[in-house]
Amino acid sequence: MTDSVVLDPVDLHLLRLLQNDARATYRELAAQVGVAPSTCLDRVARLRRAGVILGHQLRLDPAKLGRGLEALLSVQVRPHRRELVGPFVERVRALPESRTVFHLTGPDDYLVHVAVADMADLQRLVLDEFTSQREVARVETRLIFQQWDCGPLLPLATPVAESG
Repeated sequence: MTDSVVLDPVDLHLLRLLQNDARATYRELAAQVGVAPSTCLDRVARLRRAGVILGHQLRLDPAKLGRGLEALLSVQVRPHRRELVGPFVERVRALPESRTVFHLTGPDDYLVHVAVADMADLQRLVLDEFTSQREVARVETRLIFQQWDCGPLLPLATPVAESG
């Protein structure tokens, strides 16, 4: 696990603004936070170096790209050994259908979010890319009817500390 980073109120304000609009300019951010644009640039660069800001993503609609069927694949790998984990994860990540891969505790070792064209494509993916692998003991498939994005990671407003 990585250590958390100490963030002051200006850092938190910048992060709240950026997670809601990553395309905001440094000038816009600086005006909203109340610092100079150069200070804003320095702070955001520091947050990137510290690994707090991981990057920027362009989100695409899978359905508009011909991948309207999404599913969660619960995968059990046997034996569940370190020498199999890395290659398995890299193989799954390289699949164009894979959206997210989670390494889990419990009866299933991995949860893989996939986007495919249709049911036949999902069947092909499960049979050819998962169950055909010697280390894959079991795959359970759950179709996703609908999904919703949740709120930002940081709260919208900084809680006010009570004085005692």
